[in-house]
Amino acid sequence: MNKFKQQFLAGPYLIWIIGFILLPLVMILCYGFTTGDCSFTLEYITAIASETNRKSLGLSLKLGILCTVICLVLAYPLAMILNNMHIKNQGIVVFIFMLPMWMNFMLRILAWKLLLSKNGVINSILTSLGLDRINIINTPAAVVLGMVYDFLPFMLLPIYNSMTRIRHDWIEAAKDLGAGSITIFFKIILPLTISGIVSGIVMVFVPSLTSFAISQILGGGHVLLIGNVIEQDFMQGMQWNAGSGLSFVLMIFVLVSMALVNLFDKEGEGTALC
Repeated sequence: MNKFKQQFLAGPYLIWIIGFILLPLVMILCYGFTTGDCSFTLEYITAIASETNRKSLGLSLKLGILCTVICLVLAYPLAMILNNMHIKNQGIVVFIFMLPMWMNFMLRILAWKLLLSKNGVINSILTSLGLDRINIINTPAAVVLGMVYDFLPFMLLPIYNSMTRIRHDWIEAAKDLGAGSITIFFKIILPLTISGIVSGIVMVFVPSLTSFAISQILGGGHVLLIGNVIEQDFMQGMQWNAGSGLSFVLMIFVLVSMALVNLFDKEGEGTALC
């Protein structure tokens, strides 16, 4: 009877998985590998090799890697600072960094567009100080800035979580044995936070690679990422087969990222938030 109740309670989750995860994936595979008359083809998969798609994918990879590196450089020292503050209620730290994410995603990006525009707040302050304006809007730099702002918590939280698992008596023991700060960092802290780093890299790189809204708003249509190409195929050209084929290629990157997580974070330490 208890087993039946467990299966019954799991029913809604099963329906959700089938309806909103498995079926969309099956549809993408069907559209990506078939033509309009339902015949098998690799045309839409190999379309990634076309000049436009190749450049868009290359730019997406470049900006995605750059965003990931910047987030890692910013998040790791910040995580160390927060961990050394010895905050009793760690949930408060998680709450503070998750709070901006409660605001609508589009509103946050539109706010950055107003800040970075030629007559925006930042340029108004610079001109009032007698400094030159910055023309960053509608450039890849603005897109990277928006990505870093939006995805930084996804890098910070896994790293911070992995650091909180390091016992302080291990650090004290290393100091008693004569280890310096550099040795402690490279021999103890860094190896024990690899799982958080890998999880953060995946959680930042994957959405930055597939992003299209940030590049559309802050790039002003001048920064064409592979996500923008897919969005145009689905929404403007109504070319579902072409969009599904490109989506399948991006799915491969996601699967590779998940494989890296399983390789370096077998126990899931880096993905827990508390």
